[in-house]
Amino acid sequence: MFSLKDKVALLTGASQGIGRETALALAEAGAKVVAAARNEEKLAALVNEIIAAGGEAIAIKMDVADPDQIKSGFKQALEKFARLDILVNNAAITRDGLALRMKQEDWDAVIRTNLTGAHLCIQQALSTMMRARAGRIINIASVVAQMGNAGQANYVAAKAGLVGLTKAIAIEIASRNITVNAVAPGFIATPMTDVLPDKVKDELKLRIPLGRMGTARDVASAIVFLASDEAAYITGHVLDVNGGLYLA
Repeated sequence: MFSLKDKVALLTGASQGIGRETALALAEAGAKVVAAARNEEKLAALVNEIIAAGGEAIAIKMDVADPDQIKSGFKQALEKFARLDILVNNAAITRDGLALRMKQEDWDAVIRTNLTGAHLCIQQALSTMMRARAGRIINIASVVAQMGNAGQANYVAAKAGLVGLTKAIAIEIASRNITVNAVAPGFIATPMTDVLPDKVKDELKLRIPLGRMGTARDVASAIVFLASDEAAYITGHVLDVNGGLYLA
């Protein structure tokens, strides 16, 4: 495991799925974890698990669709740990529907959470990272940002925007020794995909060269690598974790 000893990592969407597993993996690598999400009960359970395993973590209630909650959350993190080394933008929602009939509020909600929320979190993180002249920002995109997906125009647009945001910010702040990368998961076994019928899951597996859906740990391991010193010369990159589903 790559070492993140004494690093402070803030992770959005930490209460379940990829976010939860990433929080655990960051803690296992030695990071102090700021777990942010909307579900306080799940966050509390996560933080207790990290502490029970000998790690250090705090929970912060944060809806990234709310700029005030973002500012408050980052303020709490800095008051506790006085630094921020790693930001993982993982928070995301879906409001699926065919583009022809998609309600504007469903479009706006997904863009606001999945893209604008990440942008606002990056702004908050950069004020600290730029002073330290060091940092890691990792945005969680998606394979559908690369290949498209029917019925998810809003989600695909937000995740594709996140890829563009990653590349733009990577160029802007490279001189400050801050790297910005994205991880693009394929179809991962999480609460978001658990709702899919078994028939759909079986069809998906047939399209994946490795023959299985990914696990949250598969994605978390990629995130820990990009957060580590070993990834210091990687920036503006999109790391695919999709079992070969989409080979760009």
